[in-house]
Amino acid sequence: MKDSTPPSLPQHIRVHSTKRFAVSLIVLAMNLSFIYLAKPGSFTNTAAMTTARNSHTATLLLNGMVLVAGGQTNNGSAGITSRVEVYDPMTRKWTVASNLKAARASHTATLLPNGKVLVAGGGNGSNPLPTAELYDPVTGTWTVTGVMTAARWFDHTATLLPNGKVLASGGRDSNFTFSSAELYDPTSGTWTTTSAMSVRRDSHTATLLPNGQVLVAGGENESILSRAELYDPALGQWTATGTMTTIRACHTATLLPNGRVLVTGGAYSGTGYLSSAELYDPATGTWTLTGSLTIPRYAHTATLLPDGKVLVAGGYNQASGVLSSAEVYDSGSGTWTPTSPLATARYVHTATSLCNGQVLVAGGWNGWSVYFSSAELYDSGTEAWPPARALTNVRASQRPGTSLVDVFYDLISARSGSYVS
Repeated sequence: MKDSTPPSLPQHIRVHSTKRFAVSLIVLAMNLSFIYLAKPGSFTNTAAMTTARNSHTATLLLNGMVLVAGGQTNNGSAGITSRVEVYDPMTRKWTVASNLKAARASHTATLLPNGKVLVAGGGNGSNPLPTAELYDPVTGTWTVTGVMTAARWFDHTATLLPNGKVLASGGRDSNFTFSSAELYDPTSGTWTTTSAMSVRRDSHTATLLPNGQVLVAGGENESILSRAELYDPALGQWTATGTMTTIRACHTATLLPNGRVLVTGGAYSGTGYLSSAELYDPATGTWTLTGSLTIPRYAHTATLLPDGKVLVAGGYNQASGVLSSAEVYDSGSGTWTPTSPLATARYVHTATSLCNGQVLVAGGWNGWSVYFSSAELYDSGTEAWPPARALTNVRASQRPGTSLVDVFYDLISARSGSYVS
């Protein structure tokens, strides 16, 4: 029987190919090493944005990149910008994109099911804007879409509903806080009013629950609120739900994997800031206190990590000023643990969870005249892979000090659709 074993390559070809392959592996590993070699539980600087800004938006696109749009670049109405840029987690660089049609800050940005981003409301420094526009990542361009029924300048919310529409609620213009709400329909590109909330509010939170309803909590009008209510998209109606244990505005609300909502910090007066945190249970419609933050903070960020914990970073309080500290909430124990601080103390910044499990913190300011272009990455020590490189068994924790051989083994395992620990 004829031997079917293929002949060996000549020695000089084998050596040359092996060396070239090894060099390729090293280059590839260096390009990917930021995913694996970062110290878990730490912030590291990444490339700065091309424009310093706060009161901007940062939206994770379907391609894994982050779209940053608008914001305020310095004090005064002249500081409102239309500039846009995109962050690529693979190269850790920013690329300038097409400008917004209108310069705006304190707007909202919502990723639609079709991959486009809806930017709505905000202000230009002199006037509130009822206008809205759409960003198309495929063409990299903005197009004007329907005008909102109310010019929502400050602190409104925009929530993507299960039916693909977007619910905008509350906020205020130059003089008045709204109870009104409206719906954007991507199919028609128009806004229509829906029933109003039971109370006027801005600086509140709006969280989509697993049952498809939207929980709105806290905020302020002439006073700071503890009241909460639920919007039912099927009925187009609001109903009251349990009242928070504490009045609060400029707080955060994060949907946890167990279906509960974690609310943290915020303000209870013009100079009073909260360290308390509480949980909303949709099954009972009630709020219960959970472990308090290590320090009071407002205008901070709260980001759900791949392991189900929540990262809170930055913010402000009267005693300490602008904060660089960060802490992590464990819903299992109901406790907070300090983690490595931000490289730069900041508030009114953004924090975006990336597909690789890291968190991108960008912009913000120092509360006076310094607006930040700097950005940094938090590595939680857990890994989440983009869909095109998904591991079938994602590891629970990252290995610090991973070698280049380990990186290559991970890459091969990911591409073959398997991982062996």
